[in-house]
Amino acid sequence: MTDLTTARRSLFKAGGAALAAAAVVRPGSAAAAPDGHAKRPLGRRITFGADPATQVVISWQQLEKVTGPYVRIATGASGFGAPVAAELRTLRSELDWQEGDHSFPPHGPDPMYQYYLHARLDGLKPDTTYHYVVGHRDHDPATSTRPGEIASFRTAPTTASGFTFTAFGDQGHGYNARALTSLVADQAPAFHLALGNLSYAIHGGTANAEGGHPDTDTYDAARWDSLFAQNEVVTAGVPWMTTLGNREMEKWYGTNGYGGVKARITTPDNAWSGSTGIYAWRYQNVGLISLDGNDICLRNAANLDHTGGKQLAWLEQQLARFRGDPAIGFVVVYLHHATYSTADGGGAESVAQQKWAPLFDRYRVDLVLNAHNRVYERTDPIRAGKGTRQVGSRGTVTPFTDGTTYITAGAGGQALDRFYKGAPESYLDHENTGGTPTMRCYKKNSSSSTDTKVTWSRVRYRGYSLVAVDVTPTSMKVRALAADGGLIDEVTIKRP
Repeated sequence: MTDLTTARRSLFKAGGAALAAAAVVRPGSAAAAPDGHAKRPLGRRITFGADPATQVVISWQQLEKVTGPYVRIATGASGFGAPVAAELRTLRSELDWQEGDHSFPPHGPDPMYQYYLHARLDGLKPDTTYHYVVGHRDHDPATSTRPGEIASFRTAPTTASGFTFTAFGDQGHGYNARALTSLVADQAPAFHLALGNLSYAIHGGTANAEGGHPDTDTYDAARWDSLFAQNEVVTAGVPWMTTLGNREMEKWYGTNGYGGVKARITTPDNAWSGSTGIYAWRYQNVGLISLDGNDICLRNAANLDHTGGKQLAWLEQQLARFRGDPAIGFVVVYLHHATYSTADGGGAESVAQQKWAPLFDRYRVDLVLNAHNRVYERTDPIRAGKGTRQVGSRGTVTPFTDGTTYITAGAGGQALDRFYKGAPESYLDHENTGGTPTMRCYKKNSSSSTDTKVTWSRVRYRGYSLVAVDVTPTSMKVRALAADGGLIDEVTIKRP
């Protein structure tokens, strides 16, 4: 790693720490705006629409309620166009739901209000860099001399010219989380897949808000704002495409707990009217599908089958569409929960194996990415629940004949998990064939599990890490990188 890269990563960490500290100033407190700073936007982030060549959503937060929020865009660093109106989504959180990281101030607001803004941009030009500013009636950044007001993003090309994307889940905020955000920036990705359990606003216990651990789980809504501020150094310019994890089930916000996510985050959600976190989109020659793993999760079963079979039916229809589209060479599915894994934390989901994996087989899905288990793990190609052949680091997989590769990328910043029954780590230049990896599938709302010895767990690593995927018209090179940028695994997925 070069000194420049190290310095850059340190800069991102320091910047993220400062932003995160600023983010926990609570709306309405006396310290929020002595000099008007509460009028300045924070936590800017980009999301693609279903067509990333022409559609983008710009989101941010205000510490206080504002009037007339907007975005202005330009194809240069000046000459910003007319304001594009943004939607204000106000989220109310009672303090008696919560236990903050620190004591709530005696003069703080109760209830707590958070103000999130979302501006949809459509009709953009493909393969074009846009500069943008966000503001409101009392703050026009287009006339400001403050540094950092102007950010930029790039729309997708319409032809397959090659690109990189990154992925990890279970990030939260803190030193290790900032390190992974910095590592994303080093890859210069076209977009990032955030694989659920995003903010860890639900924290302190081992589960989530469905009531499984009421004596240990705590909630702090401000952790979302710390996450957005921490990641802004990257998300202001790199689209951050999210999927739902168990910790996004915040039971205080709506019947399925997704009201908080819907206020804070905008994703394409084009599966059906009213779907949340379930969507499909195409970037160049890759078709991507986001699934809601809570729909098939037995251990944390608050939202088990909450779509009533809609997601399963839509998944099959969407896979068929992608495989019938000559512009799509690769299909990537991403979600929070693991279909196949030998980690101990969240285990593997038997319902996904029974309902989703046969569709992945039938439609020759190339790659499935998940988190939930806070480790890195890659399987051999799998078909009908069995590994078809051993593929070590720097090997090659042809999914049309070999099967689907499943990767767990959940070591995004939170406390790490172990592999079940002490299975040893085994990764690039540290291969270990000892031990017998065992997959555990939890039973419904239970800590007991069904255990199965497996042969397909090829690479296992217990360290903070992310996945970077380098896409060409004929291949996807999947790299797993440790937090310091070191290579821990690499596999090439090729078209037939």
